[in-house]
Amino acid sequence: MLPGLVLAIMLAMLDNMIVGTAMPRIVAELNGLEYFTWVTTAYVLGTTVSTPIWGKLGDLYGRKNIFLGSIVLFLIGSALCGMAGSAMFGGTGDGMTELIAFRALQGLGAGGLMVNVMAIIGDLVPPRERGQYQGIMAAMMSLAMIAGPLVGGFITDHLNWRWAFYVNLPLGGVALLWLIAKLHLPKKRTEHRIDWLGAGVLTVGITALVLITSWGGQAHGYAWGSWQIILLAVLAVVSLAVFLPIEKRAAEPIMPLHVFRNRNFSLTSLIGFLLGFAMFGAISFMPLFQQTVQGASATNSGLLLLPMMGAMMVVSLFVGRAITKTGKYKIYPVIGGAIMAVGMWLLSLQDVNTSTFQTGVFIAVLGLGMGFLMQTSMLIAQNSVEQRDLGVASSASTFFRSIGGSFGISLFGAIFNNHLTASLTEKIGPQAAAAVTASGGQMNSAALDQLPPQIKGGFLESLAGSISSVFGWAVLFAVLVPVLALFIKEIPLRGGPTSASEDREPVPAVAFE
Repeated sequence: MLPGLVLAIMLAMLDNMIVGTAMPRIVAELNGLEYFTWVTTAYVLGTTVSTPIWGKLGDLYGRKNIFLGSIVLFLIGSALCGMAGSAMFGGTGDGMTELIAFRALQGLGAGGLMVNVMAIIGDLVPPRERGQYQGIMAAMMSLAMIAGPLVGGFITDHLNWRWAFYVNLPLGGVALLWLIAKLHLPKKRTEHRIDWLGAGVLTVGITALVLITSWGGQAHGYAWGSWQIILLAVLAVVSLAVFLPIEKRAAEPIMPLHVFRNRNFSLTSLIGFLLGFAMFGAISFMPLFQQTVQGASATNSGLLLLPMMGAMMVVSLFVGRAITKTGKYKIYPVIGGAIMAVGMWLLSLQDVNTSTFQTGVFIAVLGLGMGFLMQTSMLIAQNSVEQRDLGVASSASTFFRSIGGSFGISLFGAIFNNHLTASLTEKIGPQAAAAVTASGGQMNSAALDQLPPQIKGGFLESLAGSISSVFGWAVLFAVLVPVLALFIKEIPLRGGPTSASEDREPVPAVAFE
């Protein structure tokens, strides 16, 4: 059964990495540069909106059929994305619009992949044993993040870009057949009342938040003070205000508020938000630094992330086994948060003279911190709730991390742009700065070589300084993680020798193949 879950994780992680590498070719063929960001936004929106709903549906109706349904939806979306703009849809020339719509559908399915994998592990394995399995999943996620750009680069260079989506079909088909045959979970009663009103209001609020972070201050979006962003902010606040009383009255709320009364659950949710905020927000600028400042190719910049991913993989496996052996977990988010903050600080010291070896050491330190944190926060959240709320805990952990990443990318993007503009004006003059800024800062090595040496040097110094400033700001958020982790209460993990006295629902007896 485990290979099927691993394949599902690989599907969720590989897709974004492969598609990201193929996007320049896709945009060129479909003639949709102005809608470039919408391809990513649609997928992120579909994933984020559906995450809490998938988790709750699994709690209500049983995990297996809900999980299989999310895989099928993801595969349908993948197939349709690969056919966007083709003769299959009449070749109307509106392929970019089709791709955006199908990416949203694909994102809806992807929202169920990560959540259900972690929740199924929670169903099958007591928390005392769960760490090593979640460590394996974290290792697979790291492997996918390394392999994705390489696979995407190969597809882009040697095959049609449509295979960036079609490659999901054989992988997903194997995972689907394997899980149908091998996944055995207890069936649940079906007499439920779905909280449709709560789900609808939550969807509106999440959509508003994602659009704010995707559009705010972006070149193809809107200014932060524009009426569009203000309207979305008001909509998000109103949706949250309306959502809370709806959930209090709902018989089976889509997001049970009582789980937030648990201190550990609330703390890990906030830690997940900060983890996504600092890590995803800042690390998204590393390829820009490696490719532009250090002169690495797109494929090599993916390989240069190996120290981070390798460190994360090794530590995740170690922590998983240590938690299984000792039953202790509080120390790991404290250590991980402190190391992550150190890694961010080291990355903030980079400049135009920083070598690729130094960058590799710095991101390896960051990877060590991530390895202590990524799956431990999920484990603590799951151990903080009753078995009937396991899907909600898994989805909430994923949701807050995703929302944190969206806000981090948006805020750090604004910091980067402001710093870059000011630095360019100081170093190369307002006219040259305006010309570079108008190009969006998208300067490849060929374009840089055509610049006068003084302009080129000033641009690289400004770019490196702006990226370093992003990591400097990320430190301020990263240091909050170990501080919050100190307040986690170490509740014995179910399934261990000290868990017999806990007043919790028993873990159901299931087959784990």
